[in-house]
Amino acid sequence: MARLFAGTEFDIPPTCDACGKLEDDCKCPPVAAVPKFAPPNKLTAKVRVDRRKHKRLMTVVWGLAPDSTDLNDLLSKLKNGCGTGGSLQDDQIELQGDHLDRAKKLLAEIGFKVR
Repeated sequence: MARLFAGTEFDIPPTCDACGKLEDDCKCPPVAAVPKFAPPNKLTAKVRVDRRKHKRLMTVVWGLAPDSTDLNDLLSKLKNGCGTGGSLQDDQIELQGDHLDRAKKLLAEIGFKVR
């Protein structure tokens, strides 16, 4: 890989963050950058529809632990699949409107057990 300033006086070779040696001389083990989450087929998602003030309906997905599930990614998939807005509130995914059947179907397609 060519560096931006290779061959100039501003060329700074990359070093290891852990030991400080040049990357070519470093013997450190590779660090896992992405956290591991539990597979969806081992988790159970619970879905319900709540009525909020002014008779507005919200579809709520709850029962998923935030340390074992990527809730932000799941929220994005559900919002796109249902064609609606939503947010993450107190480890619960809230979708605007009554999308109970659609949310259950999407969660099952991803691999979650749904109740």
